[in-house]
Amino acid sequence: MMVHMSEEAKTKEEAAEVSAGDESKQSKRSQAPLQELVDSLRSVEEDIGQISELSVEERALVVEFFECLLKLMEPLATSIDVSTVAIAEEASRAMQASVDPTGHLILLYDDGTVELKDLSIEKNRELLVKVVEDIAPKFKQLTSANRRKIENRIKIFSAVTKEMQKISKALSIYSNPSTSQ
Repeated sequence: MMVHMSEEAKTKEEAAEVSAGDESKQSKRSQAPLQELVDSLRSVEEDIGQISELSVEERALVVEFFECLLKLMEPLATSIDVSTVAIAEEASRAMQASVDPTGHLILLYDDGTVELKDLSIEKNRELLVKVVEDIAPKFKQLTSANRRKIENRIKIFSAVTKEMQKISKALSIYSNPSTSQ
């Protein structure tokens, strides 16, 4: 009987070991997904921290961008046309669009309505990017056109001023005949 008990005890012991092994495997299996979950949440936490830092940087750059836009546009133009194709996703029905120096997108619809979109606010950032990509090359055209206008005015003023100086000199000789001798 002692041998039989010993075999029975051995079998129970083996069963307990198998059961403990299964529990250990289950514990390891449940710990693995738990660790993955914790790691994933830590990664989310890092991403949120970076998003926060990047958002602060983006806000500062947008403020600076609009300050520069205002300084550039004020002497050159009251607005710059924006291609409706470039912003079609956000303003599909607009037939005409332009941006003013204060950063407002002006949309004109075929029914005569006008919509203003403040490009400085966060919800319009993607639209702002599309507008900037469209208007940046137009600054060269704008500055070149402005330079040509000033050059043409200078030519006119120069020619007219020279003629007026001649007339003024002739007039002074005519008014003071004693100085001409």
